[in-house]
Amino acid sequence: MDSAMITEIVKQSIITIILVAAPVLLISMIVGLIVSIFQATTSIQDQTLTFVPKIMAIFGTLIVFGPWMGETVIDKTLWIFGLIAEVS
Repeated sequence: MDSAMITEIVKQSIITIILVAAPVLLISMIVGLIVSIFQATTSIQDQTLTFVPKIMAIFGTLIVFGPWMGETVIDKTLWIFGLIAEVS
């Protein structure tokens, strides 16, 4: 296993982390923005108001994207284990 292979593994791992985390982060950011706009227009200053919609949106996102996220992580893990088997 040379440095090019290690660099490729690190690159693929970072891409996988970004792809798996992106749906949850984007939905959370969008819901937070919508709630913040709602709070600004109605002059509601309650800081806890943002948590319930965000948590519900994150759970919904995990239900929808969870199987894909798991499959993606498992595929990359099996790929790395295959590379380990080739080296030894």
